[in-house]
Amino acid sequence: MTWSEDYQRKRMSAAQALEVVTSGARVWIQSGCGTPSVLVDALVGRAASLRNVEIIHMKTLGAADYTRPEFEGHFRHRGLFLGDNVREAVCNGRADYTPIFLSEIEGLFETGALPLDVVLMQVSPPDAHGFVSLGTTVDCTLTAIRYARIVIAEVNRQMPRTHGETTVHVNHISAIVETDRPLLELEAESCTELHMRVASNVAALIPDGATLQTGIGGISEAVLHCLADKRDLGIHTEMCPDGVIDLMESGVINGERKTLHRGKAVVAFVLGTQRLFDFIRENPSFEFRSISYTNDPFVVAQNERMVAINGALQVDMTGQVCADSLGTRPYSGFGGQIDFIRGAARSKGGVPIIALLSTARGGTVSRIVPVLEPGAGVVTSRADVHYAVTEHGTAYLHGKTLRERAEALIAIADPRFRAELEDFAVRSHYMERKAEGVLA
Repeated sequence: MTWSEDYQRKRMSAAQALEVVTSGARVWIQSGCGTPSVLVDALVGRAASLRNVEIIHMKTLGAADYTRPEFEGHFRHRGLFLGDNVREAVCNGRADYTPIFLSEIEGLFETGALPLDVVLMQVSPPDAHGFVSLGTTVDCTLTAIRYARIVIAEVNRQMPRTHGETTVHVNHISAIVETDRPLLELEAESCTELHMRVASNVAALIPDGATLQTGIGGISEAVLHCLADKRDLGIHTEMCPDGVIDLMESGVINGERKTLHRGKAVVAFVLGTQRLFDFIRENPSFEFRSISYTNDPFVVAQNERMVAINGALQVDMTGQVCADSLGTRPYSGFGGQIDFIRGAARSKGGVPIIALLSTARGGTVSRIVPVLEPGAGVVTSRADVHYAVTEHGTAYLHGKTLRERAEALIAIADPRFRAELEDFAVRSHYMERKAEGVLA
C-alpha cells in the first residue's frame, strides 16, 4: 500500500476519529497555536460516554470545555503549564497542576512515568513523500507521538510547513481529520511605558552577538522593541513571538555569531498571529526542535553570550522568585525559566535575567516583598538569580550576602514601598538601618 492510499484509508470525521478514546485513557493535546480545536471539540462531544479521561497539555489556546463543572467525572485535566482557559478549574480543584521544568516533560513519556494512550495534534498536509509537518508547534508532541498507542491528526491546509525536526510520516498516524481553517492566534500584550522602562534596563545588559531567550508578556515584547541598535543577535528559545519578525527582516537578528546552530533561530513553538505563521512557512532561518532539546540547560549553555529573560510574580528580599502561583493558587507554570536561567549562567558571557514590574494591581502592591505569600512556590532559587531588573534599575545578586541582596532589591523597588522593605530587612537582621533612613 502506498502512503497516499494509507492516507485515504485513514480519513474520517472528527467524531469518528475520537471514537477510539475510551474511559480511563490518557490524552495528550498539542499546545499553543497548534491546538487541534476541531479534535478537542469532538472529544468533548463524547463526554457522556466517557469516564475518567485524563487530558494533558501545556498552554493551549481556545476553549478548554473539558474543565467545565458539568464534565467532572468525565474528564480530568493535568496541566503542565497553565493558560487562562484552565486556570480557574485548577484553582477550584476540578483540574490538576504539575510543577515541572519543560525540559523534563518528555522524559515522563520516555520512562513510562506518564504513559500516553492518545495524541491529538494539528499538522500540515503531507508532502510528496507522505510527511506532514507539526508546523507552529513541536513542543513535546513529537516525543508524545513516539510513545502513544494512537495518534489522531487534524490535517489543516492552513498549517505552515516548517523546518527542523517537525515531520511525521502518515504511516505513524492512526486517524486523519481534514480541515481548512485559520489557526488560533495569540495577540501580543500591549507594551506600556513601564514595560518599556524595564525593557530599556534589560536591553542595556544585552551585548552584540548575544543569543536570546524570551517569554510571553509585555516586558518580553518591549525588550524586542529596544534592540534595533544591536548587531548579530541570535535566537534559542522554547517560544518565539511576532516581535522577532521586524528584527530578523532588518538583520538585527541573523544568528551570525551563534556558537550553536549558527544562522538558525532555534525554537520549540511559536505563539503569535497569522503574520508569524506566514513568516515561518518554509523559512529555513528557523529550526524547530523538541522542548527536551531547546530547553536542555547543557544545550543552552553551548550558546555563548546566552541571554535568558524571564519574569516573576514576586521576588523576596533574599532573591527567591515565585513565577507560577499567587499564594496557593497556581497561575502558570515553571515553564523554561530554570532551564534557561541555569543554561545562561553556564554560558560563556551569559546573562541570566529576571525582569518584572516593581508593582502590581495598579501600583498598590509591591512585587518585591519581604517574604513570598504563604503557599507561593519558589520557581527560581535565590542561588540561581543573577540579575533582577525593574523599571527602577538593575540588581546583581549572584554571590551576594543577604545584606547586599536586601540593599540591591530595595534600590529597584518602587519608592513607595522602600521604607517598609527596609524596616523588614532591619528587623530580620539582613541589614542595619542607614543613618539617612530609607535607601535612595
